[in-house]
Amino acid sequence: MSQTMRLTSPTRPKGRGPGPAALLFASALLLALAAPARAQTWTLAWADEFDGPAGARADAAKWTAETGGGGWGNQELQFYTDTTKNAFTDGAGSLVIKAVRETPPRESARCWYGPCRYTSARLVTKHKFAQAYGRFEARLKVPYGQGIWPAFWMLGANIDAAGWPSCGEIDIMENIGREPSTVHGTLHGPGYSGAGGVGAGYTLPAGRRFADDFHTFAVEWEPNAVRWYVDGRLYQTRTPGDLPAGARWVFDHPFFIILNVAVGGRWPGGPDATTVFPQTMRVDYVRVYRRRPGEKTVDRPRPSQHNRPALNRRARAASPPLTRLSQETPDSQKSSPTP
Repeated sequence: MSQTMRLTSPTRPKGRGPGPAALLFASALLLALAAPARAQTWTLAWADEFDGPAGARADAAKWTAETGGGGWGNQELQFYTDTTKNAFTDGAGSLVIKAVRETPPRESARCWYGPCRYTSARLVTKHKFAQAYGRFEARLKVPYGQGIWPAFWMLGANIDAAGWPSCGEIDIMENIGREPSTVHGTLHGPGYSGAGGVGAGYTLPAGRRFADDFHTFAVEWEPNAVRWYVDGRLYQTRTPGDLPAGARWVFDHPFFIILNVAVGGRWPGGPDATTVFPQTMRVDYVRVYRRRPGEKTVDRPRPSQHNRPALNRRARAASPPLTRLSQETPDSQKSSPTP
């Protein structure tokens, strides 16, 4: 792909072209605010606009549906399937990942605790697309409710050889149901994984909920920095200097993309009587950009007031270390998560 874009404001959603007046205003605004240190030109490297027909699977050339119900290192309650019951295009330009309560529990799908009570989906680009550095962006609408855990994140493509967390993990967006106004962005690596991940949260103003509308989540990743954005607003920047003393920066190789909706787990806790099912995450697009050849790295922007301390305990300090496994957990590990 050879499309280029200049990012000086949040990326516009699909299918909403500006009118003449809006274009005139935007041109004037760009001329007034243009500054070489802030304008960044990117070339589109990979994308999925999810334009398939209603009820179709995600593009198999781009995504694989990982399956299993072993808890995924976190004692999650769902069984991930590869069926269109849990992941499908809606015919209107979005991917839908649906978490379903199985009543009665699904005897044909065994989870670590017995017949599975919930099913959902987890789509990955592993072995199909991975990239080191660039801008990774998705526009999506998260589900809501106690025990619901949607995520847009990445794992190092060397995970099969290096293991987790040495492969590295970049959480672009995580949300848990008990925090409807807050999302989290986190780095995990050797010596700073699980509850000790390095990151921060971003909270919408005035009590607004992320589940009420689509939002754009992105990271801009460079050799020695990762920056997180919500709707074009920078809210944290992390560099090797933010890691614990002696820890290794492992964000120097290609990573692949993951979209999933988990149910339960140590961090969010399980669903309760207030949780409504089914719950859906709708993804308008996922787009990945490379910096245009010759483009200079911008100065490190000033983090916003939403930045939190470097070690983001995310209210889980008392919990065992959290893992984000890339494949089903062996039976021998189901009660002993990988540190």
